[in-house]
Amino acid sequence: MSTAVVHPYVTRKAGVQGGQPVITGTRTPVRSIVLYHKLGEVPEEILEKLPHLTLAQIYDALSYYYDHRAAIDRDIEANTEESVRREFGL
Repeated sequence: MSTAVVHPYVTRKAGVQGGQPVITGTRTPVRSIVLYHKLGEVPEEILEKLPHLTLAQIYDALSYYYDHRAAIDRDIEANTEESVRREFGL
């Protein structure tokens, strides 16, 4: 039996970052936190880069990522410079 995990600091809202998951009350996408994490940054270092967030929000974003890895990885790929250039024919 699977238990649904609640992510109190992550939300999705139409019209905010294209409906992709963001930190509640901000426009900071989960993908931004994940990208710093993939670069080897620990949550405390990410906090230095995004000081408007709390450690709890950062940890929840990373937890959300591991619960929704495929979707977030697709979001990251869709927002690379190369993908955006291709989408707009640049």
